[in-house]
Amino acid sequence: MTLKTALSLAASSLAALSLAAAGAAAAKSPKQPEAAAAKPKKQCFWTNQVNSFASSDDRIVNVRVGVKDIYQFEMFGRCNDVDWSNQIALVSRGGSYICSGLDAEIISPSPIGPQRCPVRNIHKLTPEEVKALPKHARP
Repeated sequence: MTLKTALSLAASSLAALSLAAAGAAAAKSPKQPEAAAAKPKKQCFWTNQVNSFASSDDRIVNVRVGVKDIYQFEMFGRCNDVDWSNQIALVSRGGSYICSGLDAEIISPSPIGPQRCPVRNIHKLTPEEVKALPKHARP
């Protein structure tokens, strides 16, 4: 087999593989919009965009991000005295971008030292949900 024949065989094999891959991708493309519609869009933010917080109990903390967005953080357990704290720290695990509860941890001061409170769930509140919050729970 000559070099020219080997190159032409390799080129034709590559072309056949790329056509097969394109056909498989084209067959899957009608399902992609359904999958995108079924998946909820992640609501992410940078920790340095947080402006304030408020809490009405020791399991929920509402955080203002930017000018108009409010996110509700649900703790794994009780975060003692977070509803009485004047300041908290928001720590992101693995970077400064938060998209889910597993990405965040709240550190709240307490009489015995800083208390680390892991976050279970984060939910971006709608304007209607924000209006329904008690006044002392709005950041």
